[in-house]
Amino acid sequence: MKLTGQKCFLRAIEPHDVEHLFRWENDVDNWLVSGTKAPFSKAELQKYISGIRDIYADKQLRLIISTDQKPVGTIDLYDFDPANKRAGVGILIGEKSERGKGIAQDALEVLISYAFGILLLHQLYASIPEYNNKSISLFEKLGFFQVGTRREWLHSAEGWHDEHFYQLLHP
Repeated sequence: MKLTGQKCFLRAIEPHDVEHLFRWENDVDNWLVSGTKAPFSKAELQKYISGIRDIYADKQLRLIISTDQKPVGTIDLYDFDPANKRAGVGILIGEKSERGKGIAQDALEVLISYAFGILLLHQLYASIPEYNNKSISLFEKLGFFQVGTRREWLHSAEGWHDEHFYQLLHP
């Protein structure tokens, strides 16, 4: 199985990706949806990259979303639980000029195929802030369904926000 879609492909993180990760992780516009509260140094990101082993050891997998050899974002499986055959999903199109082109949907479709076809997971889930309408639309379009809401779960300068919990069960 190739991790290739119609518009993008997913690949492992390489040491040269630190520049992209540094820019994306430190973009404060992304912090509200990622839960980040402080910037990352290049040294921290290099240490993270060099410490990656595999999804079974790390309980997470971050892949680079690329188009024509150009990195445009990341997609993650986190809280990987092989005993219960589930993992959380997170996605970021870090290159703002590449947003709205269907790349996130394509990447998520590839990740779903990988999670169910290779990792043999039973379910994927996502926690999405109520104000992130684009992510809600994306996940719902690909069959995730809302199973709950965590009331006043997230705090920002604007106040408290609910977070919706979505699941996708293997068909």
